Amino acid sequence: MKSHALFVTLILSPIGTSPAKEIFDRKTIRDPGTLKIEVLQKWHRVEGPIATRQKLVTINVGELWPGQDYRVPVRMVVPAERKAKGFHLTGGNSPARLEKDTMPNPLRQKLLKNGVGLVMTVVQEPGSYGEREMAQAAERRFAKTLNPHYKIQYWAWPATLMRAITTAYAETDHFEKGKVAVTGGSKNGASPSMAILHDERMTAVHATVSPIWDSPLRLCDPVARKKHFENGGKQRGFSGGHFGPNFNQAALDAGHTWGELEKFANDIADDVFISRNLEALRARKVAMLFHPGTHDMVAYDLAWGGAHHPDIPLYLGANTGHGKRGHPRLEREQANLPAFLLRHFFPEKVKDALLIPPAVKHAIKDGNLEITVHFPADSGEESGRLWWTHDRASDGSPRYLSEMIPAANSAEMVHDPKRGVWTTTIKLDPDASRIDFFSSHRKIIRYGGTPYPTYLSCPYTRVEL
Repeated sequence: MKSHALFVTLILSPIGTSPAKEIFDRKTIRDPGTLKIEVLQKWHRVEGPIATRQKLVTINVGELWPGQDYRVPVRMVVPAERKAKGFHLTGGNSPARLEKDTMPNPLRQKLLKNGVGLVMTVVQEPGSYGEREMAQAAERRFAKTLNPHYKIQYWAWPATLMRAITTAYAETDHFEKGKVAVTGGSKNGASPSMAILHDERMTAVHATVSPIWDSPLRLCDPVARKKHFENGGKQRGFSGGHFGPNFNQAALDAGHTWGELEKFANDIADDVFISRNLEALRARKVAMLFHPGTHDMVAYDLAWGGAHHPDIPLYLGANTGHGKRGHPRLEREQANLPAFLLRHFFPEKVKDALLIPPAVKHAIKDGNLEITVHFPADSGEESGRLWWTHDRASDGSPRYLSEMIPAANSAEMVHDPKRGVWTTTIKLDPDASRIDFFSSHRKIIRYGGTPYPTYLSCPYTRVEL
């Protein structure tokens, strides 16, 4: 990780046609005077399962380029009779949905009842709400310049979340500073994962089907690229992309070289990847939990991540990802998100900690693979299940995403109380050249007498045979 974070002036126009060396400017991000707020609905009381006060505004995130504002709506929800201290922030909303008063679900009711607010904004493709021309123009400018300010996924979406925090905290009669947890999936997993690196007001991130680490294929490493193509990979689409949808071909078509793409990917890596900032995040005591999916088009490099970042907390839902149904034995009762939020906001009421990543060991003996998973003492894990597949296709390839873990490749693990480990032995395919495996483990978290089954996985492991 670099010794200093990279930040950029938000409102000023981006730098010429050369790649910008900075992305966000904390001072401007936090200046409510630059929001250009338009009030659509004043603070008003909303009755329901729990009474709230709500307000709807639109804000100016900043300029994508000179003269082109990037505006989004923000709905704020606080308890009816008091200020909110901190809030749960989400971007997985549409402008049309935010026009209506929010009726909090049971989890949000618990947050509000205990003084935690809700802030909801829009982190979506602009084309989905009538701004397709703006989005396409931004893509063209980025392909030509490789300036991340023009790339909505690098600048506008993370900045939207940060500016929403500024918007809420400017409402001093309704919010006071506290914890800010950001959650979501896909672009709403990637955007907070990037934003939290640049904004210490954010204290927790729970992200699903989104990038986490800086594998060679993401960083346009020439060797990884060559191997990708040799193993049936494709350049277009998501496979092989840096932080989401692949822009490599568009940039090459605009006249850039592969070397320039590699330089861009490496130059910006510290600003987008959780894996490059773990030391700083842990110093801030940021709570983190990730659900990348085992067959997801954006999280297509699990083996590399498991080998290089085994201490990042993951739940690997077998055969999950964008559009995937999951394995027949998938943990359908999994309640990681509510447990994560309740534990983060109310540690005095949720005294049991979530599981932390265990260590995993393996040994090959007599045609079998012996696997041992070890959690720290007194972790409280209650179960173990192993999942495996032989000869999985290479990272980012179509087969990597389409060929599921077979229904039969799942087994209960046995707990050895003397050694304090979970074990199992599986028979290896004698014709296979490698095997991938991971385990998932349950721990029940309780809040107000309600049990929440949580799951955490051991690092995804690939063994060459």
